[in-house]
Amino acid sequence: MNGLQTRRRRRPELNLVPLIDVLVMLVFFAFVTMQFRSPGTLNITLPRVETAGQNAFDGTVILGIGKDGELTFATDKTAPRAIQRAELEGLLAQVREVGRDVPVLIRADEETELKTLAFVMDSCRKAGLNKFSLQSR
Repeated sequence: MNGLQTRRRRRPELNLVPLIDVLVMLVFFAFVTMQFRSPGTLNITLPRVETAGQNAFDGTVILGIGKDGELTFATDKTAPRAIQRAELEGLLAQVREVGRDVPVLIRADEETELKTLAFVMDSCRKAGLNKFSLQSR
């Protein structure tokens, strides 16, 4: 049996220290080369809403925003009339006196600037009318 002695094999080991060093360097390299951009600087084209269906609206106030930013104001009892930006907050304050829960529908052209839409939505919030919706096609 002396010639047939079995040698005991050492169990293979994985040295983790160099592996961790390499991973730390990769993460550090990723952070150094990463470009942080705010969402406002990205060139975004907003999509058309295909699944909107028909907008069933029973509201009493309709605000229209044209392609060039012109505003119109209408209720279910009056025809649409052109208004200036300065008039909008006063008209919405009158609507607020009727009730807080008066729904407001905002109809904006697809080429309307976002800042005009944001102005109209902000005016609704300032007047205390939080039930406003945006009509899509």
